[in-house]
Amino acid sequence: MCRWIAYTGTPIFIEQIVTLPTHSLVEQSMNAQMNYSSEGKLLNLNADGFGIGWYAEKDEPGLFKDELPAWSNENMHEICKQVRAHTFFAHVRARTTGVVQRSNCHPFKYKNWLFQHNGYVSEFEVMRQDLHEEISPEFYPSLVGTTDSETIFLLALTYGLMDDPKAAMQKVVKKLQTVSKDQKTNGIINLSCTISDGNTLWTLRYADNAEPHTQFYSTRSNWVCDEKGEKKIKQPKSIIIVSEPLDFHDDALDDKWIEILPNSFTTSKDNQIDIETFM
Repeated sequence: MCRWIAYTGTPIFIEQIVTLPTHSLVEQSMNAQMNYSSEGKLLNLNADGFGIGWYAEKDEPGLFKDELPAWSNENMHEICKQVRAHTFFAHVRARTTGVVQRSNCHPFKYKNWLFQHNGYVSEFEVMRQDLHEEISPEFYPSLVGTTDSETIFLLALTYGLMDDPKAAMQKVVKKLQTVSKDQKTNGIINLSCTISDGNTLWTLRYADNAEPHTQFYSTRSNWVCDEKGEKKIKQPKSIIIVSEPLDFHDDALDDKWIEILPNSFTTSKDNQIDIETFM
C-alpha cells in the first residue's frame, strides 16, 4: 500500500504540498497514519520509492521517479522547490507486487496521461498472464515494470481511457473480477487511483472483498503552505485529493477535508469536483 496526493488549480510550487506541510507526503512516507493492511495493521513506512508527475508549460507531463525513499532524495526536494505546476501527482510507495525498482514507481505515464494507484490486486502473479494478454498491442510496448498498477493503467488505455475514463475503469474492474474467478483467487481488488490528461483530474475509490483505502478532498485551500513553509495560505481555484490529510494530527481531521465515499468516481476541473457512483 502507498500514499499519494493529486492537485489541480492555480499553479503552485510542488513543495507547497509535497514537502512543506506538517503532514506532507514526504512526512507520510515516514509516518503515515491512515494506511492499514488487510489485517488491520498500521503501515507507517512507505519507503519503496517515490514519484512526481506534473503539468506546467507543455501538454505532456514531466516525470521524476526513483526507488529511494522520498525523505532521502535531495534531487526530489530540489525539483519540488523549483517547479510550479497547475496539475501534479506525487506518490510514495510501499510495495505489494513488483520488486523495488524505478520502473515500478508511480506515477505511470503515457503521452499526456498520468496514472497512480494505492491498493493491490491479490494473487496478481496468478492473474498476470491473462491480464497481459488483454493489453492492446498499441500499449503493450509501454509495459516496463512488474506491478499490478501499471497493468491496470495499460488495460484502462486498452479499454478507452482517453475517451471515457470512468467506463474504461469499469471495464478494468470487470476484467479483474473475471480473471480472479477463473483463476480461483480470493478476489481482493483494492483501487484508490488518480488519472489526468492535464486538463481534468479523475479519481476512483473502489474495493472488492476488502476495506477501501482512504481518500479525502478539499477545495478550501488553506492547507497550502506559503513558499517559506511558515504559514498556511488561501489558494484560489484549487482542488486537492489525498490518501490522508496534510494536516492530520492527534487522530483529528479538520473539517476542511471531506471523505470520498467508497465506490466513488470523481471528476475535477475548474475548481469543481463532481462525485458519482462508480459501479
